[in-house]
Amino acid sequence: MGSFSIWHWLIVLLVIILVFGTAKLKNMGKDMGGAIKGFKEGMKDGTDDVASKVDDRRQVPGQTIDVQAKEKNPASNV
Repeated sequence: MGSFSIWHWLIVLLVIILVFGTAKLKNMGKDMGGAIKGFKEGMKDGTDDVASKVDDRRQVPGQTIDVQAKEKNPASNV
């Protein structure tokens, strides 16, 4: 009563194929593969976005950044 042999796994596979059918199993596999691929691309895009934001914050020597400063009005906080 140890581990399952190859014959046990073949019988389980046969029962699964009979219950679900090959077309449904093929579609499930295709959907699962698409979901994994989408997840990997999302993770890759997420790291690329972070890297691009870090690169955008670096200041290039000799480049002037023009900004307009706003003064804080103490009367507006009351």
